[in-house]
Order: sequence, then C-alpha cells, then structure tokens
Amino acid sequence: MDLEIETSIVISASAKEVWEVLMDFENYPMWNPFVQQISGVAEVGEKLRVQLPGMVFEPRVLCLDHMSAWSWLGKLWIKGLFDGEHYFRLVPDSEGRTVFVHGERFGGWLVPLLRRKLESETRGGFMAMNKSLKDRVERMSAMS
Repeated sequence: MDLEIETSIVISASAKEVWEVLMDFENYPMWNPFVQQISGVAEVGEKLRVQLPGMVFEPRVLCLDHMSAWSWLGKLWIKGLFDGEHYFRLVPDSEGRTVFVHGERFGGWLVPLLRRKLESETRGGFMAMNKSLKDRVERMSAMS
C-alpha cells in the first residue's frame, strides 16, 4: 500500500530566487530544520548523502529540471521494503510569486506499519522546511 505526503507554501519571490536557496546545500545547516545537510552532486543518477533528524541515507537523484523541479529516490536496505521518492517543485504564479511544492511518495512492505508516523512527523518536517525556506528566500529577496 502506497502513501503520498504533499505540502506547499507560497513564497513571495521568483522561482530563480527559490531555486538558488534550495540548491545551495552548503548553507542548509543555517536554515533548514528538516533536511539538515546534503552532500554530493545534484545530477541525475548521482548519489547524495542526506541527513535528517536522527537519520542519514544515500538516495540517488532521479530528476533535475533547472529552476522547476528535482527529486531523489531512496530505499531502506532493499528495493521494495521501504522506498521513498522525495520531490520539490517550483511553480511560478501570475503575481511573480512561487508555489513551493514539497512531498514524497512512499512504497513498499513497511509503509502500512509506518503510515501514522509518516503522516505526522514527516508532514511536520516538510512544513517546517517549507516555512524556513520561505523566510530565508523572502528575507534575501528583500535585501536585494
């Protein structure tokens, strides 16, 4: 049984400004309470090292669409046990703002056992990251 968690927030800045902060992995520890650190090269097929509160994993970059979307695919031990496609999308609106869409599609045998935890803790982590990204981008945009 699969599960998808999707969140979004409107950021008063261009997709370019949001993208620049989102892809600046070096500064994640300064602002991101959920994805605390990413190392590696954001290129399709490349492996990243991602640190979340209480866990480190090494997903592969699945999609990279400059200033529009990127995603990675991670798995726990073996494919099909617990897999997650984590995604970020930037959708410009007609008022010059950006809708930041942040989510993950989970699949595998362990999803039913972890559903409640995923729906509360993971959604909360996504929302905390979204808010921090919005605050950082809007602050930087106001200074330029």
